[in-house]
Amino acid sequence: MTLLFTDPEVSAALDAATTVDAMRAALLAAYEGRLVAPPRASAPLGGGRMVLTAGHLTGEWYGYRSYDTFGHPESEQLVVLHDGRTGAVRAVAVGEELGSRRTGGLGGVAADALARPDAVTLGVIGSGRQAWTQVWAVAAVRPLREVTVHSRSAARREAFAARVRTELGIAARAVDSAATAVRDRDVVVLATTSEAPVLDAAQLAPGTHVNAVGFKQLDRAEFGLDLLDAAELLTTDSPAQAAAYQPPMLAALPTYAGRLRDLGAVLAGAVPGRTAEDQISVFCSTGLAGTEVFLLDRLARVGAATS
Repeated sequence: MTLLFTDPEVSAALDAATTVDAMRAALLAAYEGRLVAPPRASAPLGGGRMVLTAGHLTGEWYGYRSYDTFGHPESEQLVVLHDGRTGAVRAVAVGEELGSRRTGGLGGVAADALARPDAVTLGVIGSGRQAWTQVWAVAAVRPLREVTVHSRSAARREAFAARVRTELGIAARAVDSAATAVRDRDVVVLATTSEAPVLDAAQLAPGTHVNAVGFKQLDRAEFGLDLLDAAELLTTDSPAQAAAYQPPMLAALPTYAGRLRDLGAVLAGAVPGRTAEDQISVFCSTGLAGTEVFLLDRLARVGAATS
């Protein structure tokens, strides 16, 4: 039987701890070569693109995610999970929630691996779906005491802070500038749609960990080179995808590529993570291909067990 999940069902079934655990397992599987995850493929179709990411967990499953850039109001992502032995479709997820939680889960793994163990404050720039799942996941790996949030819309940032207080039980306040949002924060999340820097790296306190989720390419980026220059620990979830960006991803430019570390390698202990409390660490999220399918597999196991 093929299981079908829509956004409300994904939200009800996937908690932050399960999601972060799944993404940690996915990153380790990719580093060990068990998760085959080539960079995304894109097909220009006149007025937009169809984008496909695929993954294969050796001996267990394969699948893909598809989405488009046509901008239609009812366009949705599709994630399909196949049984690796029979080819049968085990599960399908339609909507945005699975992908958003996947990205949040990767950010949660990064924060757990790279942020200081005593991190308890978080500043976020952005107030959309991606910003929310980052906070949701980080709260599962650190005992956050306070969240500060800034975005261009005062109403949206106030609503975001209220949601953090209500759903996560964490003190939260909306602030009127990005500088205030990140000041003296242990963890910072950048999750905007801005094509120009929203952060001055000089505003970061020593020891801050940064998750960068939005644009990060040469011609459009929510942060500047000053952040990469300040980072003593620079990581990504997929060096292959980072290198395949067109235009180039900032962290994959020749100046930085030599010190860009694979988060999976950090998790495996193959390369060092944070080695000092005052280091600034940065995680440049690319959305490792196959991780949505990895998360759908976890979701399908829960669904099969309760159906």
